[in-house]
Amino acid sequence: MLYERWQKVAQERRNEIALRDLGSGQSWTFAQLDREAENPLSGHPGMVFPQSHSPEFVFTVLRAWRRNIVVCPLESHHQPLTVSTPPALCCHLKTTPATTGSPRTVAFTEEQLAADAENIVATMGLRPEWPNLGVISMAYSYGFSNLVLPLVLHGIPLFLAPSPLPEILRGAAKARWDVTLAGVPALWHAWHKAGAILHNVRLAISAGASLPLALERAVFEQHEIKIHNFYGSTECGGIAYDATEVPRTDEASVGQPMKNVKVSANPDGVLLVRSRAVGETYWPEPEATLAKGVFQTCDLAELKNGEILLRGRTGDHINVAGRKVSPATIEQALREHKAVTECLVFGVPGGDAHRIDLIVACVTVEQETTRDDLKQFLLQKLPSWQVPREWWFVESLGANGQGKISRAQWRRHFLENHSKPVAQI
Repeated sequence: MLYERWQKVAQERRNEIALRDLGSGQSWTFAQLDREAENPLSGHPGMVFPQSHSPEFVFTVLRAWRRNIVVCPLESHHQPLTVSTPPALCCHLKTTPATTGSPRTVAFTEEQLAADAENIVATMGLRPEWPNLGVISMAYSYGFSNLVLPLVLHGIPLFLAPSPLPEILRGAAKARWDVTLAGVPALWHAWHKAGAILHNVRLAISAGASLPLALERAVFEQHEIKIHNFYGSTECGGIAYDATEVPRTDEASVGQPMKNVKVSANPDGVLLVRSRAVGETYWPEPEATLAKGVFQTCDLAELKNGEILLRGRTGDHINVAGRKVSPATIEQALREHKAVTECLVFGVPGGDAHRIDLIVACVTVEQETTRDDLKQFLLQKLPSWQVPREWWFVESLGANGQGKISRAQWRRHFLENHSKPVAQI
């Protein structure tokens, strides 16, 4: 099914540019890309693991589809997985980011992959005249569904940039293409700070982590570019998208459900997703949270006036003397401080009988400030019991290629060093 759809796209657009490698200057028409797909794969693999941010990634996917071989994209520094062939009819494995525990693989059928691409193209309005400028990893679910699948299933050209550095974007601007640019909040912040956001961006997308409202507003005011917040998950593809043309008024909002996606909340407030794009199963160990076209996320959500408002994640809530607070609530308030570029909040054991957890704030700043200044700022926005007791100023929170930051990893790191003085400014 997927390869047949690709061949139809290749035939309809055969003489148009499909793929450009901005690093080497090479380009391929749809017809030339189709011929590349006919080349053999090395050996006789039962599964292929496309890697690298290069045209070869796309070639490998098409060659595997042609031969009905399972595809499992991996980051360049990752080793091929030792996982058994997924269930019959499943053609693809995605790997979840290890932000809440060990990574897992999710099996997909051809129909599920195609449905995700269809939902993304229809909801976001991707179009051939606005090629995707590829800076995010194609190995992650976000990059695969937003860059690779729109190219091969919908004819949306892909221009691969050699890196996401600001100078690379400035070079792309000189070519005078109208482009779609998908990034993560950390990249959008870096591009904005360096003054490298392209004047020819016609569609700007951010996913992988919470998009700070202050950043969204700053980019809109300076460049008149609206960054559209995109919310999804490896297990089910796109979930929600902010299609409005002006900045949001609530940072908790991730927009409205994608086309062909239905959402609801269970009695505990956990978000449930139903669509044809929901993956088949976790593999090789299935779980009830992903089955029969329904995915139970780890996100707590409020559904209000057609919008999805995220209210934290299950298990992340901090228990302070019998009262619970979501780290996301504190992070949202803290990001409004002009000096804060990013932050992460979590709870650690308090060591006394009255205060069960201590609230810790890990913060990166772009100008000098103090923990007392940040405390006073938060006291104007939050009850005193929600203000962090411990402050840790760090140079970077180390987001991965998908823009995600591991709360569990930083909590462990803090506890390993808790006997040492906490770094402060």
